[in-house]
Amino acid sequence: MTNWTEEQRALALELVHSLAELKDRKAARFEFYKPHRSQRAFHAIGSTARERLLMAGNQVGKTTAGAAELAMHLAGTYPPWWKGYRFPGPIAAWAAGVSAESAAAAIQTHLLGGSPTRQALLPSSRISRRVYRNRTGLNAPLEGLAIRHASGLGESLLTFKSYAQGRESWQGATLDLVWFDEEPNFDIYMEGLSRTNATSGIVYTTFTPLKGRSRLVERFIDIANVDRALVQFPIDDARHLSKQQKAKILQSYPEFERQSRALGVPLLGSGRVFPLPPEALSVVPFDIPVHWPRLGALDFGWEHPTAAVEIAWDRDFDVIYVVRCYRVAKQTPKRHCQILAEWGNSLLWAWPHDGLAHEKGSGEGLAAQYRHHGLSLLPAHVTLESGGNSVEAGLSLMLERMESGRFKVFANLSDWFEEFTLYHRVSGRVQKVRDDLMSATRYALMGLRFARPRNWPNTLPSTPVSDHVDRYDPLEWAERY
Repeated sequence: MTNWTEEQRALALELVHSLAELKDRKAARFEFYKPHRSQRAFHAIGSTARERLLMAGNQVGKTTAGAAELAMHLAGTYPPWWKGYRFPGPIAAWAAGVSAESAAAAIQTHLLGGSPTRQALLPSSRISRRVYRNRTGLNAPLEGLAIRHASGLGESLLTFKSYAQGRESWQGATLDLVWFDEEPNFDIYMEGLSRTNATSGIVYTTFTPLKGRSRLVERFIDIANVDRALVQFPIDDARHLSKQQKAKILQSYPEFERQSRALGVPLLGSGRVFPLPPEALSVVPFDIPVHWPRLGALDFGWEHPTAAVEIAWDRDFDVIYVVRCYRVAKQTPKRHCQILAEWGNSLLWAWPHDGLAHEKGSGEGLAAQYRHHGLSLLPAHVTLESGGNSVEAGLSLMLERMESGRFKVFANLSDWFEEFTLYHRVSGRVQKVRDDLMSATRYALMGLRFARPRNWPNTLPSTPVSDHVDRYDPLEWAERY
């Protein structure tokens, strides 16, 4: 290089730095992180929910999801598929584990690498400095990082925390983001949340629910809030594990822990309403034959979500399939109807007796409002064929079909399966929390006699039991449709 001009030297050095940066970028997994379905849902819901909980089984990738998102926010670089929240500039963040040792073993290893099988999520070229608690030793614990932000507006600051430091150590700071890896005590969680109040920042938690119905789990299960979201990450969603590996992991735990460790389901009260694993119901989605009867069902809500399901009935084998679901809070009937209309204008809708209640503002009943906006609601609220609307009788209909293999659910309906696994009893009583899709499904089975094929004449049934169900002839229907 002695005969090179100054311009040539400058270009060569620029090329060397560019190649080094490219190597760093290729080594950084956050730009090439391929999330599983549950991980992607967890990231996406961050665009609207300030608090999030990823409740997952062991070894499925919950810490990877938390670390990947943290790396994106710190560096200010997001992949093309990203639909979650984006910070416009550098942030101040805390990442915490049960102890300093566990934080180093899990969080720091994911972010910085440090093992033959664990690449760094953060490019080393973005790290401008590392802060150590004890600067005198070679093995000094890492306290924090400064990361150059892609916006060019400065550095993001990350501090590593532990629950063992106590609540007092969590006071005072103003933060944009807090990540809890593993479940903290409720007081520490609330202290961490308060650190983000001034900035309207985000807080997310990733853990396996081994503590059962803790106060933190109940905050996400029982207390409805549009700023709060729960996503379950069952082992079946972990594409990096083979079926044999999943089975081996599942069998390695005591039976009473399998729901928590493999499916991310907390121990709930005195038992689940439907004590079956999700895989007993799950089927790969397929095109519904045109002659199968279909029915929609609604569960009205506002603070708790309005929910809807569509079922299809294979009459030849008497199997019910839940093929679509919808769950959204704090939207008007008009908005719900705009979305549900896309399910087909020939779809009849079952609805519960509270649809007769009058809305205070307009004085118009809920069911009447949905009819006004175009949904074909049944003339009267749904009842059992024998009469009445007993919750326990409706649940018995569902459970009987599930246990006999005559009730299936499309595997892509993650919201439905989330409620299914959390639906539980305490002291024998069904808990009316996060049950919106379960209620809609119960109404659908209660009204099964009103189901009709897609091309059935667009008229409402005038009798409680529709003739086309009583007079089913498979050969006649195959010829007609």
